[in-house]
Amino acid sequence: MMNYKKYRPYPVMDLPDRKWPETVITKAPIWCSVDLRDGNQSLEIPMSLEEKIEFFNFLVKIGFKEIEIGFPAASDTEFEFARYLIENDMIPDDVTVQVLTQSRPHIIRRTFEALRGIKRAIVHLYNSTSTLQRDVVFNASKEKTTELALSGAIFLQEEAAKQPDTEFIFEYSPESFTGTETDYAVEICNAVIDVWKPTPDKKVIINLPSTVEMATANVYADQIEYCCRNLKNRDSIIVSLHAHNDRGLAIAETEFGIMAGADRVEGTLFGNGERTGNTDIVNVALNLFTQGIDPKLDFSNIDEAVEIYERLTRMTVDPRHPYAGSLVYTAFSGSHQDAIRKGMERMKEHPDRWEVPYLHIDPMDVGRTYDPIVRINSQSGKGGVAFVLEQNYGLYLPKAFQQDFSLVITRLSDVSHSDLDPDTIFREFKKEYVDLTAPIELVSYKEAATGDGDEVAVESRINDNGTEKTIAGKGNGILDAFCHSMVRYMGKQFEIVNYSEHSMEYGTKSRAISYVQIRTEDGRDYFGAGISSNITKSSLRAAVSAANKCMAE
Repeated sequence: MMNYKKYRPYPVMDLPDRKWPETVITKAPIWCSVDLRDGNQSLEIPMSLEEKIEFFNFLVKIGFKEIEIGFPAASDTEFEFARYLIENDMIPDDVTVQVLTQSRPHIIRRTFEALRGIKRAIVHLYNSTSTLQRDVVFNASKEKTTELALSGAIFLQEEAAKQPDTEFIFEYSPESFTGTETDYAVEICNAVIDVWKPTPDKKVIINLPSTVEMATANVYADQIEYCCRNLKNRDSIIVSLHAHNDRGLAIAETEFGIMAGADRVEGTLFGNGERTGNTDIVNVALNLFTQGIDPKLDFSNIDEAVEIYERLTRMTVDPRHPYAGSLVYTAFSGSHQDAIRKGMERMKEHPDRWEVPYLHIDPMDVGRTYDPIVRINSQSGKGGVAFVLEQNYGLYLPKAFQQDFSLVITRLSDVSHSDLDPDTIFREFKKEYVDLTAPIELVSYKEAATGDGDEVAVESRINDNGTEKTIAGKGNGILDAFCHSMVRYMGKQFEIVNYSEHSMEYGTKSRAISYVQIRTEDGRDYFGAGISSNITKSSLRAAVSAANKCMAE
């Protein structure tokens, strides 16, 4: 048995007047990508210099204005990457790079060496503040922990002063914020703020990381709201979030944190990061997009993002990723497919407003197509099959016809144990229903008036198993008269219970398709279809196809 008794519930905050649950997000936060630092350090094979450059350029392309490029003092590779970007003038004027440093003098000094000559940079200072880290790892009191933060904050200022031509923005993180007493987190952050003395024109960033996710997302939101209320000089502070995904709640934590007053979000593409990963910025940004908010990041070609991410990180994007997964815009279930089909049809009435059941976003908005929305397997129904034929081949089957064909496709999928592509479905449709010529094939027909009102007579030449014969009949139209002739010839009574037709293409050479449903006197239904540039001929061919299916049983 799993020993759940060795765990303790995370304490909730006493914040009875919390405001964040009633808040509505109305704009995108400031985004900061940490793919090249937090993401890169979690890879089995870290990116090479060339790969990091390509990734950096892609982050710039999709719209990131703040990008953490590494921990320059950690290794020569990290240092060289920062220098390469600076010396080759690869950082656009509207992009600010960020670097990470521990609160240690030699590490801070090396960090500023890496930034020499840069126009603007964020220097991100951190030290661990959680109760567990203080007790187990550092054996440090609150006082010593605060002293470490302050000494780093002061040294940052001193090093920055040596490079007066660079605009430095300071950032501080009480690492493992979620495991820190919230009042102490505010206390240490305020102590750093007192050192840096920010103003509304020269703000500092206070980053409150869920370094290890420890509680439900609402607790994190309470912590953020408490800090936003109690941090000094709030109008001079950019409150930043950095959520990890240990409990699978990083996206919820980030959204709740924005509602609680945060201004900025650090995260990675597709949630790459240590252990279970970081906040997935793709997900959060597109969540905003679906609420009618400009995310300020361009994911209109989501497949490009997937390709670059998978190639450079050697990680994979889950096929069920909410926006980028290979299967997220696909329905196999018959009821889902039917609802999507009807929703897509209704969209013609209001193309400016996306409302399609089971599809929370228009696939076209992220560069996907409608082709894979409905995939057909043994779980699919008539609606899905009809959708495939409508979208790919312009065929609009009557409802009863859809039901009959769906049974054909279900049997085929059961045998193949796989889903069926549109071409296979179309081929099966033609094979099963269209212009069937065995045992009977229509060779020719001619119409003659009977002199009896609207009644017409039709004389037809048919080929029955290689033998040509002439049949004739009368009715209230050509199709009715032809069917009467077929009834007499076959010696089997049936009547047409459903007929429809439509054009398959536009233009002077357009073809028509006709659908016929016949019912025998014992109540059995048979379906046939005919295609021709002549609408009368297509209807007669459809009737022959249905009759041939009837005779085959």
